[in-house]
Formats: sequence, C-alpha cells, structure tokens
Amino acid sequence: MPLEALRDSLNRVLYGQEEVVETLLATAIAGGHALLEGLPGLGKTQLARGFASASGLSYRRIQFTPDLLPADVTGTDVWKDGGFEFRAGPIFAQVVLADEINRATPKTQSALLEAMQERAVTVSGVRRELPRPFLVIATQNPIELEGTYPLPEAQLDRFMAKIEVRAPARSAWLRILQEPPAEPVSATDAGELLAASAGAAAVRTASSALEAMVNLAQLSAEEERLRFGLSPRALQAWLALARSFAWLAGRAHVDWPDLRRAARPALSHRLFLTEEAEFGGVTAADVLKDLMQKALPE
Repeated sequence: MPLEALRDSLNRVLYGQEEVVETLLATAIAGGHALLEGLPGLGKTQLARGFASASGLSYRRIQFTPDLLPADVTGTDVWKDGGFEFRAGPIFAQVVLADEINRATPKTQSALLEAMQERAVTVSGVRRELPRPFLVIATQNPIELEGTYPLPEAQLDRFMAKIEVRAPARSAWLRILQEPPAEPVSATDAGELLAASAGAAAVRTASSALEAMVNLAQLSAEEERLRFGLSPRALQAWLALARSFAWLAGRAHVDWPDLRRAARPALSHRLFLTEEAEFGGVTAADVLKDLMQKALPE
C-alpha cells in the first residue's frame, strides 16, 4: 500500500488509533489541514510531532494562550543595525502544531487564516510564501470550555478534516502500559509526499458520485435543523479527502465507501445546527447520517 512505511511508523508512535492515523495521512496528501479533537492525554500532540519526524518535514509547535498575539504566530519586523529586519514566526514550518487553538483570542486565531488558505503570510505589507508541503494540525479539548474561544465558522472551514480522537480499545491500553511508544523513524520525505498529493489528485471520480455529492449539498440547504447548507468548498474538501482514501488503498477511482469514510471528517464541522436542534439534543453527526442515507446509495 502507498506510504506503508509512514503509516507503520505512526501506528508505533500512537497505539490503537489506526483510523486517526489514516485520516491524518489522507488529509496531508490532499493538501489540507487537520483539527484533532479529543480529551487530554490521548496523544494528539504526540501524533503531530511523530508525523513531522517520520515524514522528514520541519516542525514547530505553537501553544495557544489568551495572551498570544498574531505577531507571535506570523513573525514581525524588528529593528536591527539601523533598519527593520523580518523575524519569522513559528508558522514558517512545514508542519505547524496549533496546540489548544481555542484558548487564543479570535484575533490571534485569525492570524492563521491567510496562512492556511494562501500558504503565505503578509507582514507589514510584504507577502511571504510558506514552505511546501504545509500542514497545520490544530488540537482542542471538547469539554473544557472555561477560558476558551470557540472557532468561528470561517476558521473551521479552513480545516479540511476534523478528526475525533477517542480512547483506544482495551488491547491498546494494555500495550501502552506494557511498552512505551516507539520513537518515530524517518519513513518518507517532502518529495514523496508531494508526489503522493499529485497521485491522489489524479484519482478518478464517477459522475454518479459527483451527482450524489451535489444532492447531499442541496439537501443540507433545505434541512430545517441547519442554519445553512454546505458550501462548494465543503464539497471540494469531501472529494479531495475521498480521493486520498482511495489512493491510500491503491485504487485509481473513488468508491462509495471512500465517500462515506471521508464524509464525517470533511463535513461534520461544517454543519451548523439551529438553536432549536441543539436544545433538542441533535448533533451534526445525526444530521449528516440522515443526509447521507437520502443522497448516497446503499
């Protein structure tokens, strides 16, 4: 299978999270960014660091806090030897871990918007390109809400995938206690990842699958439990992730299981419930399941 060595290296870093690892790989080769959501202690930071190390990419970690400023992320001009000199921030890396992203203010969160969308940052009117490949892996805790700033819709939309990190199976718990996770070993490089991205982009998709995706988007616009429907960018993210899953499985075309597998990480964080639906205990996953049953064949 493609990128087998990288997959194996990451599975030795984080036991019992094979689906999380596979979705992160798919997101990376699709050229997107990932939001890891899960309780503390499940290895989200460890996975991001392990991915950078195993893929041979440069890595920087940003600990998001309420007093963090946009310049702390992007960098700023400093006075040196009679003139201003740009001092690059931690965003200038190929893998950037935005740890506990929802603990920073919206002003600081927005410092990532241009970088994630344009692969560049503008400081003092000067646009500076970021290295390629470029991947932001953000983490957040779904239950600690005190002192946090929920990501606005525009920020969430910049993440191709929201990956839910849950507690592993019992066998993984026992393995974690019995043997420490292995250090990541170098398994690929930037050139191979860029080639993988080109290969995934070339995966074919049948017109019937594209029609089903559009049907789901139109149904989402008519769904009373949602404030608004899915955007074209949401469908592009869904298709790119499905192509990556197909490519990782060694197929040259997207199958219905690829679309179903990619739907939740690509779409669930882009479905915004009405207040009535939230009060009624409805979740975005519930709505997405109903939409897929209507739009996609069994």
